[in-house]
Amino acid sequence: MNDKSHVSLEQHVCLVCGTAFDTGAILLDKRLRASMERHTATGWGLCPDHQKLADDGFVALVECDPQRSDLQAGGHMKPEQAYRTGRLAHLRRTVFAQVFNVPIAAEQACVFVEPGVIDQLQLMTAPAAN
Repeated sequence: MNDKSHVSLEQHVCLVCGTAFDTGAILLDKRLRASMERHTATGWGLCPDHQKLADDGFVALVECDPQRSDLQAGGHMKPEQAYRTGRLAHLRRTVFAQVFNVPIAAEQACVFVEPGVIDQLQLMTAPAAN
């Protein structure tokens, strides 16, 4: 039995956690050919949980392994080229600008960081031992 159809539910992949989520849109093959799976990922976005954090003024730091990621010239990385380690941190935009001393665009919801950055942030917030 063929599981393909001429209709599909659109999904996006979360930039932060990498999980697919429904967008609520329906895709239709104009030729009415059975060419699509039940779900079709068409792009990147933020899942509802990470969208809420972004709306509340947080920036997601997504730890990526640079050895396994496909870095482009200048150290830039596209979401599909990032090898996520699974470690995440969320910082308020104001704190991000202070800690990293760089501005971040209002529409930018996440940044990819090297291993060790999240550990350094945790050390900055750990209480001092007496």
